[in-house]
Amino acid sequence: MATLVPGGNAPVASGQLRVDINYTPIPGVDIDVSAFVLNASGKVRGDGDMCFYGQTSVLGGVLQMTEAAAGRAVFTVDLSRLEAAVEKVALSATIHENKASFERVSQLSVAVSGGIEAQLPTTGMKETALILGEFYRRQGEWKFRCVAQGFNGGLEPLAKHFGVEVAAPATAPTPAPVQAAPTPAPAPPAAKSTISLSKITLDKTRSSISLEKTAGGFGEIKVNLNWNKGSGGGFFSRNKSVDLDVGCLFELQDGDKGVVQALGNCFGSLSGRPYIQLKGDDRTGSVAGGEWMHINGAKWGEVKRILIFAFIYEGAPNWKETDGIVTIYIPGQPDIEVRLNEEGGREGMCAIAMLENVDGAVKVSRRVDFHRGHAAVDKAYGWGMNWRAGSK
Repeated sequence: MATLVPGGNAPVASGQLRVDINYTPIPGVDIDVSAFVLNASGKVRGDGDMCFYGQTSVLGGVLQMTEAAAGRAVFTVDLSRLEAAVEKVALSATIHENKASFERVSQLSVAVSGGIEAQLPTTGMKETALILGEFYRRQGEWKFRCVAQGFNGGLEPLAKHFGVEVAAPATAPTPAPVQAAPTPAPAPPAAKSTISLSKITLDKTRSSISLEKTAGGFGEIKVNLNWNKGSGGGFFSRNKSVDLDVGCLFELQDGDKGVVQALGNCFGSLSGRPYIQLKGDDRTGSVAGGEWMHINGAKWGEVKRILIFAFIYEGAPNWKETDGIVTIYIPGQPDIEVRLNEEGGREGMCAIAMLENVDGAVKVSRRVDFHRGHAAVDKAYGWGMNWRAGSK
């Protein structure tokens, strides 16, 4: 076992490696772990060189984030498959919206398969972004170095360090999306990339955001429901005793209304009406990526409103303990997240967020209110449909 201190390095095998990053969570604060593929200048070449919660597999699977939960992140990287232009793969951690500093993280470690471990000291660390370590080439061989380099100001200075362009905010006062600078080309100049490393959290202080349609439209909108596995085998430990489902009520511009959900096998359609599709149903919570629902943004003009909800199919509801998060990914826009556990709630159903077509824009509004079932949600939001019992 090689135990590294900041600045220390050790050789690694050139094949596939696993990297485990473990840290003590900060209550109420998100810590995002990312990996950056860098050229000889220490810069990213474009969107495909960044692996993070919104893009978990890059370079054809050469670099993947296979697990991301409070206190833990896992990557795999196959160094033998990296092209010659790649000189480094850097691992970083940032504290979302600079809500705390790393001195509140009592334990932070990186372990690389093959017997390499680094404990990063955090005592007195005032920074809100940190390069944890890096794989780097040296005379044709790969090594791993413990870096522990901090940045004041969080994501923005870290991003600039890796050659990532920080764009101006699209809608004040929301945080600015962070975008990767494209690979330079002689002519014509490469278009500015649209990937976002930042995210917007809708909460009681900022409950809505409006996203204007770009020239390329909205693309494919993705909605993800995820919740932490927890420990100790409790009800919300993401084992077979819990079934947390995502779905939506929809209303089209012509008045057509309905529901998309696993219950009753109403999985919807992406290419046809209602232009919304549930991508499978994770009944056990064992799928690391949670549940996904896709919306055809090219057909957004035909949509009036969509109410995203989640319900507990089995078990006694206790939403505060789910640590559930719904994240909405819209290409070219900052990611939007809504947490389900702020208020708690003991009813079986949670109305999470409303997506409304307002003059062609997507207005996203946080709801997070709790109801006894589908009929109660329908009544609260004036959908006007008839309901009967169903099953999966």
